[in-house]
Amino acid sequence: MIDADGFRPNVGIILVNAHGQLLWAKRIGHDSWQFPQGGISRGETPLDAMYRELYEEVGLHPEHVKVLAVTRDWLRYRLPKRYVRTGQEPLCIGQKQKWFLLYLDEANTKHIRFDVGVPEFDDWQWVSYWFPLTGVVPFKRNVYQRALLELIDAVPRQKPLVTKT
Repeated sequence: MIDADGFRPNVGIILVNAHGQLLWAKRIGHDSWQFPQGGISRGETPLDAMYRELYEEVGLHPEHVKVLAVTRDWLRYRLPKRYVRTGQEPLCIGQKQKWFLLYLDEANTKHIRFDVGVPEFDDWQWVSYWFPLTGVVPFKRNVYQRALLELIDAVPRQKPLVTKT
């Protein structure tokens, strides 16, 4: 499903814990990391797509998370020319995304799994809130920044991390 401007509708998922850290997932077979994301199917709402992608990509069910916020508008990025499949009709030049911020209690991290459907990730870690801007592929960086800026006010008040001395 491609819109009239050539953008594929998509959802992005940012999982946050009580410390304000974000779940950062490693693409299977690559040394590249990103937030879970995926396309919206015909007849599906962004919320429906988010829950489907949440399960398909990280094995979590709606009862494992709490929706904290969603971006107001679609955030768009263009694909680099080398990724645009020029022979396809309709031509897809990028993605437009609704971003969801979800709270994931650390007790529910035991439910994270990558063997549902076709695996896209093979590892994950908690990272600081702004860290993903340093690690995502450059063509997605602006969308990540816009989503993180818009959603930051919904991040739970951070509990200090306890470290042993």
